[in-house]
Amino acid sequence: MDMQFLQDNWMLVALAVVSGAMLAWNFIGGSLSGVEQADTLKATRLFNDDALILDVREDKEYAAGHIPKARHIPLGQLAGRMKELDTFKDKPILVTCRSGNRSGHACRMLKKAGFETVYNQAGGIIAWERANLPVTTK
Repeated sequence: MDMQFLQDNWMLVALAVVSGAMLAWNFIGGSLSGVEQADTLKATRLFNDDALILDVREDKEYAAGHIPKARHIPLGQLAGRMKELDTFKDKPILVTCRSGNRSGHACRMLKKAGFETVYNQAGGIIAWERANLPVTTK
């Protein structure tokens, strides 16, 4: 690569490097945490196979629309309400939030508490809605 190009376009080069590093971190970080990411296809399969759908968003977010049959426990309450989920320790759990960040944290908490098969919904409810999958307010 030409050094003059790098000097003239250092901001573009820096942006490309940072973007690539963020993508790599996202990919590696998910696998290092021991939590499998479920894209909308995998999430749909889990939904259809009667996995527990755990929504960790806040009350108002959940009330505005959620995946049918989802159990609602806000992330801030999860540690104190973990016992409610004990019957699901050996069953698949799909954890969702708005975009996949809070649910990733919840997945790590569940794994640490001994839940065996935990999936983070990649993209959260946003990805679910973009795929035109069912959402309810009931």
